[in-house]
Amino acid sequence: MSEETGAAPTTTGEDAPAEYVRANREALVSLALDLLAVDTSNPPGDTREIVAAIERFLDPLPVEVERFAVDPAKPNLLVRVPGDADRTLLFDGHLDTVPFDADAWTRDPLGERDDDRVYGRGATDMKGAVASLLFAIRAFAATETDPAVDLLFAFVSDEEVGGDAGLPALLDAGVLDADACVIGEPTCEEGRRSVTVADRGSIWLTLEASGEAAHGSRPTLGVNAVDRLYDAVETMRDRFGTERLAIGAEMEPIVEESVAYYALSMGEAAARDLFRYPSINLGVFEGGDAVNAVPDSARAEVDVRLTAGVHTPDVLAGIRECVADCEGVAIADVSWSVGTAEDPDGPLVEAVASTAAGVTGDRVFRRSATGGGDAKRLRNAGISTVEFALGTDTLHAPDEYVPVDALVDNAVVYARLPAAWRAETDR
Repeated sequence: MSEETGAAPTTTGEDAPAEYVRANREALVSLALDLLAVDTSNPPGDTREIVAAIERFLDPLPVEVERFAVDPAKPNLLVRVPGDADRTLLFDGHLDTVPFDADAWTRDPLGERDDDRVYGRGATDMKGAVASLLFAIRAFAATETDPAVDLLFAFVSDEEVGGDAGLPALLDAGVLDADACVIGEPTCEEGRRSVTVADRGSIWLTLEASGEAAHGSRPTLGVNAVDRLYDAVETMRDRFGTERLAIGAEMEPIVEESVAYYALSMGEAAARDLFRYPSINLGVFEGGDAVNAVPDSARAEVDVRLTAGVHTPDVLAGIRECVADCEGVAIADVSWSVGTAEDPDGPLVEAVASTAAGVTGDRVFRRSATGGGDAKRLRNAGISTVEFALGTDTLHAPDEYVPVDALVDNAVVYARLPAAWRAETDR
């Protein structure tokens, strides 16, 4: 990675870092390609090489860099940039990616530029945003601009598999002392911009059914465990999937923004149902080993999602009662979480949404995610958190890419956010 600081900005003052970014867009593209060139597919999720590369990029800059690892193969990197106020804004980005099948790509999955696009695994999710975050750090240093608040950057491992070596390890160690956080997860698609201000609760169930084996030609002599299990899942869908969720008034603005955002891709009715009712997905179903045998056991894994504001334990209690009514079926394992949300008019959300709207010139929806991840962990740790990055809907897909303009605009947003957030918190 180049250590050159690039062209000097023509603007002085608090917007100088943003002008630096725009003046040095090619250096930002080169940085993104450097990150994409390191394979950090998870599994195995080895991030040692990319962390070393980032350390080299940061070495000439007047910032404090600390490597933190509970798994030597999956280190995390903390970067501190002192600012003008005694409050801290955290920026978070993960370094690992999902795996890729190179044969399914027409572009180089380890990085390729074609005109105004940068291709590669992680271009959108989320090495592109990591490059933009790193370039914002350089922009502050190159323009000798002190951020409006203290900045803490966490470049973490192990996110794609929900592992414990990344953000959870940092939270457990108590090293993320911040007042608010912006995660550079992609939250925008073509023609739609958004900041993610909430996530959904989850219930992950493992169901097991027992039956009585028999020959497939005489099924009445046995009890089919597959039938029992499938009937139990259908009972759950009928009993819970059609029961409207009790959503509090504080969540209504987020639900309406979410419906408006997702309606463009799935239709308004489906988008409304996604947040007004539980979603129930049968993700794994196993049972039987021969077409001519009645199976005596079966297993299923079911994913239930609930809009933030819904008390997950209450729903889980109802599911347990439902399963208890299904003969021969039992819950073998369960894990759950409660959805979390930010005030859509709060200082952090307002700062990110208004800054992004100013940079892009577009409406920025303040919506819920359909799932949940590191933002939920941070909110539960008491750190106000949103997700924002311009990108594309090609994450996890072959030929994943990010527009060059998105890389630049992300870095501009990240460079302007400290001042915007301070202004909102000072109101």
